[in-house]
Amino acid sequence: MIRIASEEDAAAIHAIYAPSVTDGVATFETELPGVAAMRERIRARLQHYPWLVWDEAGEVLAYAYAGRFRERAAYDWIAETSIYVRGDAHRRGIARRLYGVLLDTMQLQGINQAVGVITLPGTVSVAMHETMGFTAAGVWRQCGYKLGHWWDVGVWQKELQAPAATPAPVIPFPQLGNSPKLHALLT
Repeated sequence: MIRIASEEDAAAIHAIYAPSVTDGVATFETELPGVAAMRERIRARLQHYPWLVWDEAGEVLAYAYAGRFRERAAYDWIAETSIYVRGDAHRRGIARRLYGVLLDTMQLQGINQAVGVITLPGTVSVAMHETMGFTAAGVWRQCGYKLGHWWDVGVWQKELQAPAATPAPVIPFPQLGNSPKLHALLT
């Protein structure tokens, strides 16, 4: 089932995230944040953006969230997305389904564009984003140094809805509340 993350999910989310910090390049974070810091990230993010988890029988197998793309107000209608899947839950279609619900939720908020930032070559992540309708938007060359190497980062972009000539403010995620449309997405 897909549900909204809670602070109580921090330990499970931290465990899913840890290998990407210590052994991978899906994130350029190099120090484990700790469960308390993860709890705070969840709390803070949910004040404006969705953070969703894939839960099976009380176990979090994956999570996806959106976040601010840039600090300037003119960027309010674009958000950066992230998704992480527990190692033993790969290749089950969880990422595509969870990511799809995240993107649909962002659209309900009035967000027009989603951006995925992928450490290259990132073959699996690139394929998933392109399957979800993202298109390549550019590459930042040798912008991150981790695990003894310089890494390129690719940017993929997806239009969630056409931008309005005069856009309404983006709806903060908590204000979606018990929206029937949000409820229908969370299954």
